[in-house]
Amino acid sequence: MLLNEINSPDDLRRLPVESLQGVADQLRAFIIDTLSNHPGHLASSLGVVELTVALHYVFNTPDDKLVWDVGHQSYAHKILTGRRAEFDTLRSYGGLSGFPKMSESRYDAFGTGHSSTSISAVLGMAAASRFQGNIHRSHIAVIGDGSMTGGEAFEALNNLGSSKANVLVILNDNGISIDKAVGGLDKYLARITSSRRYNRLKTSAWRRLDGSGDRRRHDHSIGILQRLTSTAKTVALGGSNLFESLGIRYFGPVDGHNLPGLVDMLQRMRELDGPKLLHVVTRKGKGLRQAEENPVAYHAPGRFDSHTGNQISEEAGGKPVKYQEVFGHTMVELAGMNPAIVGITPAMASGCSLNIMMQSMPDRVFDVGIAEQHAVTFAAGLAAGGMVPFCNIYSSFAQRAYDQVIHDVALQGLHVVLCLDRAGLVGDDGPTHHGVFDLAALRPVPGLTVCAPMDEHELRSMMYTAQLPGGPWVIRYPRGLGVCPEWRSPFERIEAGRGRELRKGRGEVALLTLGTVGNDALRVADEIGAALFDMRFLKPLDTGLLDEVAARGYRRIVTVEDGVRMGGFGEAVASYMAQRHPGAVSALRLLAIPDEFVAHGPVARLKKDCRIDADAIREACLQP
Repeated sequence: MLLNEINSPDDLRRLPVESLQGVADQLRAFIIDTLSNHPGHLASSLGVVELTVALHYVFNTPDDKLVWDVGHQSYAHKILTGRRAEFDTLRSYGGLSGFPKMSESRYDAFGTGHSSTSISAVLGMAAASRFQGNIHRSHIAVIGDGSMTGGEAFEALNNLGSSKANVLVILNDNGISIDKAVGGLDKYLARITSSRRYNRLKTSAWRRLDGSGDRRRHDHSIGILQRLTSTAKTVALGGSNLFESLGIRYFGPVDGHNLPGLVDMLQRMRELDGPKLLHVVTRKGKGLRQAEENPVAYHAPGRFDSHTGNQISEEAGGKPVKYQEVFGHTMVELAGMNPAIVGITPAMASGCSLNIMMQSMPDRVFDVGIAEQHAVTFAAGLAAGGMVPFCNIYSSFAQRAYDQVIHDVALQGLHVVLCLDRAGLVGDDGPTHHGVFDLAALRPVPGLTVCAPMDEHELRSMMYTAQLPGGPWVIRYPRGLGVCPEWRSPFERIEAGRGRELRKGRGEVALLTLGTVGNDALRVADEIGAALFDMRFLKPLDTGLLDEVAARGYRRIVTVEDGVRMGGFGEAVASYMAQRHPGAVSALRLLAIPDEFVAHGPVARLKKDCRIDADAIREACLQP
């Protein structure tokens, strides 16, 4: 088996070109077999197997720098760069990261996990190489058509076009990000790939080049090709090419599954200096029928049968549904009650369950592409026009829109409801995706109402309350299953900044919680007879309830949250107590995410490591 003999790209480069497709086929089978029992991002990695083989075959990695945007598609790269034996530890606690990680391998030139960063990164690396005298080093960014819709990618292209950097951008065009790609760029790329006239002219240009027979004249030959294909694009597409207008030489589109063709094209482009872009057309999920037919479901399908390709359901009936499903169905109910409500997602409709509303009310949901900053300001514009936008963004991705939350929403007091999905510890995706910074980041922003439900009933009531006339709201909730099998509760209006006492307690200990970590605290409270206060709101903080807690004279007051300690909920409580009830400060114990990036692994294990699980809560309560 060829794959077993490849422990580094050097081994791959010793093979003849004719053997590469065999390597690709074995790689694809290895990924399918491994991920069937060790779930990860499947379809995206299957789609770039040939491209990965060609890149490592042609370029001298790791000296040549290769960056995978987002990193969902980097599994074949990991296998070819010495991590085959460890591949079954992917996304497991203590095992390989699901994304490129600089500390994991010298072949991971830059850590990724969020979209649209690769071009900026390789442009910076190219500038560093120039300063260091490595003028012949290649710098390659592999970016999907979905990630190309992100604002940072456009900013980087604009900068790249005005540089002389030796950068190759590989545009991996499969028409899919996580959901189907949307927007003007997607339509533009589709126009290029579907234009029969352009592709006939491009083929003619290739034949003229191939007929020269002189492989030593790369610069001259590739220049001829560029001029011919540029003319072809202008004639066939009715205007200049977008990338060439920015000063970036464009080549393609080419078949991303034709390995000999990819190798030939990359070898030619390796000899061409300056910024250039190769448009590669691939099929997401290539090699697994179900993944090809349904790339959205097989983006990260969980466990599946490696022989049939069918997903394996692990959820029994009667269990709670996911918070995301509760959000999606509640949006439909609320939109039926309030015609001003609209939904917004930055390319995560199925992930956040806004696809439920899309199906019944397609005109009232906006997928704006991978563009979180735009999503928030777009929501602000809708609110300024009298609508009530629910803008749903994963907590870690919303970090990109911090200025927009402050400047465009909060400063103007606009009625935007920002729903932060995947808040807290998300598990196997790890530090790039943990949503642990939102509470500390949003706490200082004037005018925001910031809340976190303890369960699905509170999520529904917070969403109901947030759509009533008022200012901006932020609702954060975690990934995964809730705690209430019967979640369809009636809507209740919740007073902003008002917590609740869930357990009176019979001892000298009080627990103050924010969000779903309150469910662990509830079990501890019932076990040891502690009082439990679900604070509900970080901002405004329920100071009246804190006054009552201080007045009772508890020996121990424990705060629990799934956000970072620095600047978070516990420190907000401590700050208030220090000002108004200094005698209570010595009773405080703050349980929160420590000042470090948390690794990937099962949420239960990560909570234990961070000392916010039930055992840590019990221990903090019982300390003398």
